[in-house]
Amino acid sequence: MKKSFKSMSVATLLLAGIVAVTACGKNSNENTSSPSQEASKTPLASKAAVSETLYIPIICKGFQHQFWQAVKIGAEKAAAEFGAEISFEGPETEEQVDKQLEMLQVALGKKPSAIGFAALDSKASIPLLKQAKDSNIPIIAFDSGVDSDIPVTTASTDNKKAAALAADKMAELIGGKGEIAMVVHDQTSRTGVDRRDGFKEQIESKYPDIKIVDLQYSGDPLKATDITKAILQAHPNLKGIFGSNEGAAIGVVNGVKEANMVGKITAIGFDSGKAQLDAIREGLLSGSITQNPVGIGYETVKAAVAAIKGETVEKNIDTGFFWYDKNNIDSEEMKAVLYE
Repeated sequence: MKKSFKSMSVATLLLAGIVAVTACGKNSNENTSSPSQEASKTPLASKAAVSETLYIPIICKGFQHQFWQAVKIGAEKAAAEFGAEISFEGPETEEQVDKQLEMLQVALGKKPSAIGFAALDSKASIPLLKQAKDSNIPIIAFDSGVDSDIPVTTASTDNKKAAALAADKMAELIGGKGEIAMVVHDQTSRTGVDRRDGFKEQIESKYPDIKIVDLQYSGDPLKATDITKAILQAHPNLKGIFGSNEGAAIGVVNGVKEANMVGKITAIGFDSGKAQLDAIREGLLSGSITQNPVGIGYETVKAAVAAIKGETVEKNIDTGFFWYDKNNIDSEEMKAVLYE
């Protein structure tokens, strides 16, 4: 009897322990979960499952300009928020089209979930983009689109409108008449073409007393410097020069300085970066158009995740643009879109 009683006591204690643990587990869930949290359990689990295999290479135009570092920050922010793994790469300069195409080819070989791509050449990448489409890999174009409807969307500034605003500012600053010139970063990317055409068309259609007397190409600051000096020498009556990206604008500023024409030439730019910000504060650059590079990076990854999940994505995502000069460069509004 004594042995039987002891066995029964042990069994009873074990059973009581199991009940207690079960009860504690139930109480713990009841204390930490609300009805809304319960309802969200399945979607959260699905998101976690997707994120385990969500790989999105982001291929930019290069690391020559600080703009791309700001785009990278935005892409990383979205990747963390949406549970994606990204890589961020590009050629050393924005003139290395072949190098960028090699990077796109390597990215395709890794069979990613989607690809973010800022084309240096709006046509050269199309055969590779067709390969991506055939492999059901969504392409998200950013900053610069391509001459194809293959990309699911393009996250970018409306470059034609932004450049038209730069033209309006130039006209205002030089009094609506005179000779001006343009230094455009390239003639192969969508951004180069759109900024060139947006500025040029606005001047030609709206300001009959302003004449564009020279148009040269380079986004490399050193080359743009030499180009600017040559333009100034060839056109002694010049009143203003527009530089269409960070490198071109810096080259324009340096060219004007080296030609001892500060105060005689109105220089305006596009993009941001420390050199441009300093030039505006010093009065060497009258103003510039800034994009929203962090927003571009963020929207690229966000759109990629949506496309992977089969969700509807707008064909064009306008990330906005702003004019800044010495009057608003330090304002709260500008802090969010200027980068160093």
